[in-house]
Amino acid sequence: MTRIPPGPKRTYPGSILLRFRRNPLAQFETIAREYGDIAYLKFGTEKVFFINHPDLIREVLVTQNKNFVKGRGLERTKKFLGEGLLTSEGKLHLRQRRMMQPAFHHRRIAAFAETMTAQAQRTCGRWHDGEKLDVTEEMMRLTLAIVAQTLFGADLEADAKDVGAALTAMMKSLPIMMLPFADFLQKLPLPVLRRMKTAHARLDEIIYGLINERRASGKDHGDLLSMLLVAQDEEDPEVRMSDQQVRDEAMTIFLAGHETTANALNWTWYLLSEHPAIEARLHEELDRVLNKRLPTLADMPTLPYTEKVISESFRLYPPAWMVGRRALADCELGGYVVPARSIVIMSQYVMHRDARYFVEPLRFDPERWTPEFKGTLPKYAYFPFGGGPRQCIGEGFAWMEAILLLATIARQWKLALLPGFPVVPQPMVTLRPKHGLQMIALQRRRA
Repeated sequence: MTRIPPGPKRTYPGSILLRFRRNPLAQFETIAREYGDIAYLKFGTEKVFFINHPDLIREVLVTQNKNFVKGRGLERTKKFLGEGLLTSEGKLHLRQRRMMQPAFHHRRIAAFAETMTAQAQRTCGRWHDGEKLDVTEEMMRLTLAIVAQTLFGADLEADAKDVGAALTAMMKSLPIMMLPFADFLQKLPLPVLRRMKTAHARLDEIIYGLINERRASGKDHGDLLSMLLVAQDEEDPEVRMSDQQVRDEAMTIFLAGHETTANALNWTWYLLSEHPAIEARLHEELDRVLNKRLPTLADMPTLPYTEKVISESFRLYPPAWMVGRRALADCELGGYVVPARSIVIMSQYVMHRDARYFVEPLRFDPERWTPEFKGTLPKYAYFPFGGGPRQCIGEGFAWMEAILLLATIARQWKLALLPGFPVVPQPMVTLRPKHGLQMIALQRRRA
């Protein structure tokens, strides 16, 4: 086996890191184009392998998954996420996933469809024809309301404003936590980190208060928190989650459960505003199937074009734009040795735009998602929710939410991008519009 794959060379100390800091998406695309399926580069003392082929991605996420763990960045997020599914490893992760799986069974999450459409309708009710909106704020507010109600029920309504502010503060601190010198930065009195600690304490206060209340009452509210409190390990029914574990899983669902769908919708509204013919076809389907009523779960099979629009939005602008793993022991990938402690990076953003698998990859084309196309597409050419044992447990929830929210809002409104407004992808924890999305809400006048 050849020991080191080809890859970019530094021109001076820190040059590669600087290029990635300026525009990581462009750097990943350049590396894939110039060096192929597997490339090697160094970030300081870190050995990094960037892989860009479905078979190699499967090797890391599925075939050799036991030899890979989450990277250092997510390790640091344990300070406020705790040992939730996003950050836990090994036997703890397997046990927690077994215990949580029933809560995300399709029959369970189907019960939340009405909550999703009701909250979307409430959002629409606040808008005025011709009003200028920051759509990113609107979608974050909407998905936060949904995750609050589905996770905690109505108990959180009085604290909704506090929770929203706390979550925003925590999300803004995450990029700092990912930096190589984050351990040093956390000792400094930086305002963003002070806000993060305050937000952390406030969220803990709210979540532990709800856990204590539910434990005392023993009442099942039919929400995800109630399911977490009664969850059992199938292999050992005596094992249940501690309050700490329930808190960690609730915090993970809270943070991940609204950010991903909000950004998926942001990019969908942007793409529709730039492609009026596709938007018109979406409206035609919604008018024909719904006839002015709210969508329901039963409508989803009859809204195939709406689903295709979401699929194509996930392709071009995947909210989870990159997956990173660290090798526990030496292994082989694509004919090269990957030494222990090396970092392996796989980018959904790059793979989803690969011309080997997607004709005219930069074109927004929902029509490509035919059953025949999906049947021939390699599994890890398109993986918006990851894969393997660590595939996102909330994938079914997210698909249902994105389709129902798009259908509910688009049946009444068009969102037109403000002329000249800059739309720039910003790859942070998720892929979000750097400057937000300033759009004009236009009420649809249907015959």
